[in-house]
Amino acid sequence: MRRVWVRELAGWFGALAIAVMTAAQVASSARSDLLFRDGDSLIVAMFGQSALSGEPLDWAMSSVLFLPESAVFAGLDLLLPVDVNSLLAINAVINMLALYGALRLVAGRRREDRAPVAWALLGLAAFCAIAVTEVSASRDALELASLQLTTTYYSATVVAVALSVGLVRRALDRASGIVGLLVALGATAALSTLSNPLYAAWAAVPIAVLLALLTIRSRQRSRLTLLLGVLLIGTALGFVGRIPLRAWIANTGAGYVQPARWADSLGYYGGLAADRLSTPGGVFGCLIVLVLIVLAVVRTTRAASEGSRFVAAVAWLMPVLVVIGAIALGTHAARYLQPVVFAPVLALVALPRAGWMPLRPRSLVAAIAAVLLALGGILSIPRLAAAAEVADPDLTCVTDWVDASGRTGAGQFWTVRLPKLHLDDPAQLVQVDHELRGYAWLVNRRDFDVGEVTFLVEDAQTVPWNLPAPAIPDEVIDCGRYRILDLGDTALPLGPQRS
Repeated sequence: MRRVWVRELAGWFGALAIAVMTAAQVASSARSDLLFRDGDSLIVAMFGQSALSGEPLDWAMSSVLFLPESAVFAGLDLLLPVDVNSLLAINAVINMLALYGALRLVAGRRREDRAPVAWALLGLAAFCAIAVTEVSASRDALELASLQLTTTYYSATVVAVALSVGLVRRALDRASGIVGLLVALGATAALSTLSNPLYAAWAAVPIAVLLALLTIRSRQRSRLTLLLGVLLIGTALGFVGRIPLRAWIANTGAGYVQPARWADSLGYYGGLAADRLSTPGGVFGCLIVLVLIVLAVVRTTRAASEGSRFVAAVAWLMPVLVVIGAIALGTHAARYLQPVVFAPVLALVALPRAGWMPLRPRSLVAAIAAVLLALGGILSIPRLAAAAEVADPDLTCVTDWVDASGRTGAGQFWTVRLPKLHLDDPAQLVQVDHELRGYAWLVNRRDFDVGEVTFLVEDAQTVPWNLPAPAIPDEVIDCGRYRILDLGDTALPLGPQRS
């Protein structure tokens, strides 16, 4: 028993080292914009800080509520006396650790002929190898593995999908006593769907299709049917649970579904794939995915148990169904295709065989790997900290001026969100459109209660203003990439809200 715990702890420490190295590498590239500065990437941090402040909450969210992500960030904020960027960096590491935990669950229980810890670590390493090839600053690039490091782009849903696969696998492998696994599967499906309806597309549909297919010839027909029912009921309960929260859901996501535009969607994703393959790193990342998919197909045909066959099959079926579904629905968002990179990794834990190497060389290799991981993780900590602490004098110029002004101003979505997050009182910057209407999107609508503003913040992303009243600035404060238009005693009224 002691050796088992030592092995499991070693796996977690190895995963921590891999996570830190990956976060440090990505944060040191142009992709750091998505971790620390992108307007979309800041919603969880903004919501978490708002919830902890005790201020009245009336948030306008997208179709995604980010409930697990916000809980994790708020917990870190409560426990750790560090700045926002450091919290985001730590959260990135935790997201990767959570993925390892899910992969470890999928790998199954330890037996004499299995090495689930080693294969779960290998799975995480493969996923992180893809992530470090992703170096662009674009949120629309087909660079999907590194999105797991963000608090915003569905990191909790990725983990929940892998957890669901693991719970089904454990239920299929276990001879009896699966009630706890069924409860956990139903709860995972319900909470994940409540927070993010994409869980239904990424997990519920592919897993349900596969369970239904396996039922045709399996000896565990009743168990497969039970798992299928629990998964679907849990997903349905998640959708029902969203009804009381509909006041916070500013967009149900229905507008993103445009089947008539499937051809445009095909061209869009094809263009993203071509861009990804235009760089050596992109080719290497895609090659890893391709090899994993081939391995998944091979292991599906050679699996000796129902659980192994299920995991191997879902590793290739999930990406196929998600891509087909995304195109058929006419979607245009790279982040919807994340199963293309994380699902194939499941092939590595479908059949975590031990004994592929003699015992003595295996022990030597494990010791060398442990030393290298420890060194890599330790050396990456200062690098990750440095990336989180990169000075931004333009941002500091804005936040210092606004904090000192004691007044309330406004800015457009892509301009205002980063300064707003870093203010002592985020309500001092109101999110508006170019006509000064309250832009109720991923923001606390109580901000609009102020009714009027006396300065505007703009940058290169700001659409030319069409203000409701003439306004000549008393002073223009130059803050590098930002400008603050100080209107002095002139107060501009906010228009009606829109989203």
